Amino acid sequence: METLQEKIKLLKNKLAILEHRLNLDKKRTELRELEAKSVKGDFWQDIKAATNVMEKIANIKKVIEVVEDLNERIDIATQYDDSISTTDQNNLRLEVEEIEKHIEKLELDSFLAGEHDCQNAILSIHAGQGGVEAMDWAQMLTRMYLRFAEKRRWKTIILSETKGEEAGIKSISLEVAGQYAYGYLKKESGTHRLVRQSPFNADKLRHTSFALVEVLPVVENEVEIDIKPDDLEIDTYKASGPGGQNVQKVETAVRIRHLPTGTVVATQSERSQAQNKENALKLLKSKLLILKEREKEAEEKKLKGDYKAASWGNQIRNYILHPYKLVKDLRTQVESKDPEAVLDGKLDEFIEAEIKLEKS
Repeated sequence: METLQEKIKLLKNKLAILEHRLNLDKKRTELRELEAKSVKGDFWQDIKAATNVMEKIANIKKVIEVVEDLNERIDIATQYDDSISTTDQNNLRLEVEEIEKHIEKLELDSFLAGEHDCQNAILSIHAGQGGVEAMDWAQMLTRMYLRFAEKRRWKTIILSETKGEEAGIKSISLEVAGQYAYGYLKKESGTHRLVRQSPFNADKLRHTSFALVEVLPVVENEVEIDIKPDDLEIDTYKASGPGGQNVQKVETAVRIRHLPTGTVVATQSERSQAQNKENALKLLKSKLLILKEREKEAEEKKLKGDYKAASWGNQIRNYILHPYKLVKDLRTQVESKDPEAVLDGKLDEFIEAEIKLEKS
């Protein structure tokens, strides 16, 4: 049977490997450079750029502090031997379990080493065919991701939203701000299928609904996405609510079409046309970045298999509420018999399995 000291030694070795994988020396260098930038006199002239830098500083500091704290706790734990009292042994066992949980979390974060994994995310949900049922399902998914973000203490901002005529939403785009937000959410892209008794049918018939989830990284200023003004077709219109009623008397909603690619984005959640235009451009940049990367990946993966886009044909997860209760991911085979908890944001098991599958 493995002794506590043997387990502590294994955890120390595991943490040393993680330190190397996380490249802490590089992070410390980057932190010094960012902190030097933050004390310059003109730093806050560009508030958005400055805010991004401060977020990076906080995120890097957090990783470094977590690793240093774990090293310190392991060093203290190694000072104990088998001669300590039963009470102290129990306390040490609890401490080792806590250290192990933190290292597992750190290990998961270390898998997120993609170019954009550490960035914020734009999460969009679109109701599929099926009218009010699908729109209600899109709203249920929105709540699920908002609850997941809330539990992780991530911030969320609605960039655009089109409500359904009777209930639910036709589509919504959210900016999710938090450490590794894109890395954690990116594998949620795809079609999500719901099976339940219809709440909109008097006979309570079983109904299947679909919704598409799309996840994009928030494109930072230093990422080069060349958008020429002549390539944009920009329309403004009145923002509308359920039933097509005008919620504003001025044209604050913005729709932008990128002519070379045919990509279209629209935002109407803000009262300011300028803010809606800024949000629309943010969405457009993210879409064009992913489009560019997928073209590159398609070339690189010709010998490894076809790339599967997040489209209606690629169902990734089933949520069954009737005639039995089950949520099953079709890629990782992870299951939960408590769909209510999953729909309340308990997604960790599914998302962690997706991340590990990508790295396997």
